[in-house]
Amino acid sequence: MRVVRRLAALVGASAMLVVVPGQAHAASPTFAQTTTIGTHNAYEKDKYTYWAQALDSGASLLELDVYADSLSRRWRVSHSKPLGDDNNCEYASKPSELYSKNRNQDLGSCLDNMAAWEQLHPDHAPIVVKVEMKVGFNNDVGLGPDEFDTLVSQKLGSSVYRPADLLGSSYSTLDAAAKANAWPTRDQLKGKFIFELIPGTVEESNPFDHYWTDEEYGDHLRDLYAAGNISEAQAFPAVLGAADGDPRTSRYDASIRPWFVFFDGDAATYVNNGYDTSFYSANHYILIMTDAYGVSPAISSTAPTDAEVAARLALLAADHASMITSDWSAKSASVLSSVAARS
Repeated sequence: MRVVRRLAALVGASAMLVVVPGQAHAASPTFAQTTTIGTHNAYEKDKYTYWAQALDSGASLLELDVYADSLSRRWRVSHSKPLGDDNNCEYASKPSELYSKNRNQDLGSCLDNMAAWEQLHPDHAPIVVKVEMKVGFNNDVGLGPDEFDTLVSQKLGSSVYRPADLLGSSYSTLDAAAKANAWPTRDQLKGKFIFELIPGTVEESNPFDHYWTDEEYGDHLRDLYAAGNISEAQAFPAVLGAADGDPRTSRYDASIRPWFVFFDGDAATYVNNGYDTSFYSANHYILIMTDAYGVSPAISSTAPTDAEVAARLALLAADHASMITSDWSAKSASVLSSVAARS
């Protein structure tokens, strides 16, 4: 059945790029019922000269790598400079300053750019901002989850779709809200940014760090809710790494498992290994499949044809992905903004 479904996805790729869900009850699909395209490490200058151009790209997910710089007590944005900035974010906080100012700024400036860009595009499609916390949080020096929330809130305010927005007044955990498909539609999410947090590569390789970003922010959400302050939270932590079944069971204490509804892992690991990914769409969880080019048959990681991107989007939508990512920044906005119906 998996082979038949994948062949059908390839044949029907162009048809799937119209958001018309198969379920008769869903005249307008929710955020969890579609599949879109994102750009890996969109802050890098060889992908986009300016962060505003990444926002212009049409991609539904853009990634930032962030270091908690304990010496300067600043949030650095870089691939490999923990004490400095190396990125396409500008020192620009007004629309007129975009596409012209000095780059290599910190996270605050990246958020300023987003706020300025949104003034030009108030009805933009929802954009997930995937933040890899390279070395994790450092709450001891004022670079913890609460400070992250404060910075995002100060810079973007009501433009952020928060965990509290998914909970509404009806649900006590994100898991319960997701299972009830309480997500808004894409139209209802116009003008919104959604922050996803994942552990970083440096953090994961640190033998002295056993309290990673995902668990720390999961604890943060649980505690905020218990204190009646869940509206302060600005991000959704993600379970990182492809796995068969529910990876929350073996990774987290039972008290925080219901606060994870984002999952993030390698597309080829999910698909080529035959993992049953229907678990994610059945529960309306957000499943981000990275390195989408690597799924068999592999395509270019940087310059596939438009038809190959469309076929890959359709294939992974049939395999229950919510978003697929790769280094396809050179593709046009009409390609990167494609939306498919998620199976």
